Amino acid sequence: MASTQKQKSKSAHIRPAGFPTREQVMDFITTADGPAGKREIAKAFGLKGQEKIALKALLKDMADEGLIDIGPARAFHKMGGVPKVTVLRIVDVDDTTLIATPERWEAEGQPAPRLRVVERGKRGALTIGDRILARTEEAGKGWIAHPMKKLAKSTEMLLGVVEEMADGKLWLRPVDKRIRKDTPISDAGTAKKGDLVLAEPTGRPPRISARVTDILGDPFAPRSFSMIAIHKHGIPHVFPEAVEEQAAIAAKLPLHEDKREDLRDLPIVAIDPVDARDHDDAVWAAPDEDPANPGGYKAIVAIADVSYYVRPGSALDKEARKRGNSVYFPDQVVPMLPHQLSSDMCSLRAGQDRAAMACHLTINAQGKVTAWRFTRAVIRVAAVLAYEDAQAAIDGQKAHELLEPALKPLWACWALLQKARKARDPLALDLPERRVVLDEYGKIVSVAVRERLDAHMLIEDYMIAANVAAAKALEQKKAPVMYRVHEPPSREKLVALKEYLATFDIPFALGQVVKPSTFNQLIAKIGEAEEKPQIMEQILRSQTQAYYSPQNMGHFGLALGSYGHFTSPIRRYADLLVHRALVGAYGLELPAPKGGDIPDRTSLSQDDYENMGRVGEMISGHERRAMEAERETVDRYVAAFLAAHVGDVMQARITGVQNFGFFATVEGLGGDGLVPVSTLGAERFFYDEASKALEGVESGTRFSVGQRLELRLAEADPINGSLRFELPDAPAPRGGPMKRDRTRPGVKRGRPGNIRHIGSSRGKHKK
Repeated sequence: MASTQKQKSKSAHIRPAGFPTREQVMDFITTADGPAGKREIAKAFGLKGQEKIALKALLKDMADEGLIDIGPARAFHKMGGVPKVTVLRIVDVDDTTLIATPERWEAEGQPAPRLRVVERGKRGALTIGDRILARTEEAGKGWIAHPMKKLAKSTEMLLGVVEEMADGKLWLRPVDKRIRKDTPISDAGTAKKGDLVLAEPTGRPPRISARVTDILGDPFAPRSFSMIAIHKHGIPHVFPEAVEEQAAIAAKLPLHEDKREDLRDLPIVAIDPVDARDHDDAVWAAPDEDPANPGGYKAIVAIADVSYYVRPGSALDKEARKRGNSVYFPDQVVPMLPHQLSSDMCSLRAGQDRAAMACHLTINAQGKVTAWRFTRAVIRVAAVLAYEDAQAAIDGQKAHELLEPALKPLWACWALLQKARKARDPLALDLPERRVVLDEYGKIVSVAVRERLDAHMLIEDYMIAANVAAAKALEQKKAPVMYRVHEPPSREKLVALKEYLATFDIPFALGQVVKPSTFNQLIAKIGEAEEKPQIMEQILRSQTQAYYSPQNMGHFGLALGSYGHFTSPIRRYADLLVHRALVGAYGLELPAPKGGDIPDRTSLSQDDYENMGRVGEMISGHERRAMEAERETVDRYVAAFLAAHVGDVMQARITGVQNFGFFATVEGLGGDGLVPVSTLGAERFFYDEASKALEGVESGTRFSVGQRLELRLAEADPINGSLRFELPDAPAPRGGPMKRDRTRPGVKRGRPGNIRHIGSSRGKHKK
């Protein structure tokens, strides 16, 4: 009877007589194709009237006995199991398989199950931190999730600082400057005023409050600004014990000097930022003695041989893939690899033998790379130089023993590479980069723009040459390549750029074939006009986001047909894959290690081959995550640096205009701050989206992108990195942050702006 009923209960069309037993109900719940709520169970067994009441009692008994549990939409599932359809959060990556856990898990004493996510259709749409509605099924001893829909980002966990109001009530102030709303704290636990905390929302809109779950400490303590970004973006920052243990074993692997090309007699040098934490590239050049290449040079770009230490399928490899790249904050680095490798055995330290992957380049008198080869080598870096020191030596401002044997040949060879660069005419946008300098206690000393030296461009051109050589070498060998792809701007963005340039009476033809030189010529025509910086920024915004892919679409910005990242395998997983491909293509495998749990292979694995596309999408997402986290952290440091200057008038430049006001940045420092339209006075302003400008109706006063003006700093909030400016003739700030109206959490008091829109996108906010 039970077996017959099992078959029948799988179909909602069969309605057996008689009231079902516990076993039959459990069988239906575990085998139903969709959610099994009380209605579905009653329908499957043909229950009516009093039988439905009895079913309700039976289900309650089964729940009390720990046989079943109730999930979303009042659907039942086996206790310890997962609902047929439920909300999951992606929490991990196992090789290339995404791992998710139920967003809500209330089975006491049982860990939340980890489900393997099986993606269909467009791959790479999901990443760690995403929420999905998924259909689930039990497979063997595990669970599989089939995504049905990607859900909006959850605000389940709130990251903020505890504030105490005059009435003694506690509020959670968000660290994300895009969130303008504070949340009342219903349960602070042991958290006190000023603590940086993680909290979960409780209640239902509009009465949402926060319950503190974790106290992260003092938000102004050293490294706290970066820790805010790490928690906010879910960046993995603690290595599992097994990974640390494997890194320690890998670091002790023999170099196999007898099986590597010996380059220790060459004066190879590493030129890096003064604050570099690792050194993964070094360079050497000398005149080519081959009479067939008159005026040409030989060059070597030596890169840390990370593929020798981080092998496919190892715990190290899986963790590196999960991270995708190192993340560089002003106060710390979250490395892709444990420190035993990233800052020790894989760092090309001066005077120490190191395993390297050497790219040998032959460069003719016109700067064209005519030949290349790749070897596994052992090198001994002659010196690690800061960019500033190398430049000072070449300029004759500072003596250095390697000037003649190493630096002068490098600069002479670079002069040839510059010829090739000029012939390609890659996109040349000279935009400043901010550098935050901290003292030994983690306090801010200065925030300044990094100086752009010839030494920077020299290393950049050598790295580009090696990256191109790696891509073309693998293409010749018919081996897979993880390309760095930068596609041309979309027509939509070019149309927007044309409309913007028209406001400066600068023509821009849409019918032309757009090349990097197109933009360079446009910038050259502008000369040193006042609007040059904002036009360069607008050109930058018209560009597409670069990404990693095994499908070659070229690199528009560099004006290159084939480009792969080869030069930074310590900090980029894409480069590690290129190294593995070169090992296989050139037959550079080394003997397998004896003992330990280090895999034999150092070339691409079958998994690497099969999942190249998926991995490219994954690490591209990790790169975007890192860039956003780094930018937000610098913004917090800039705000902290400026906090001591609230009330000061400073030189600023408008970087963006919207209908609610305009954004400006402090000249030479950075950090965007808002000038609300409500502070511009009682005059009405028109917002012209095409020209990105606000214009006063009566006075004609105009605020447009790129305009330089004096502004007074009204507020600097280090917690969320936000600034607020006012015109110098506005009433002086009273000090401290603006008061928040607690009757409307997150809404700041002030006059509403009086705006009329002109243009095609009335009221549409863009930045």
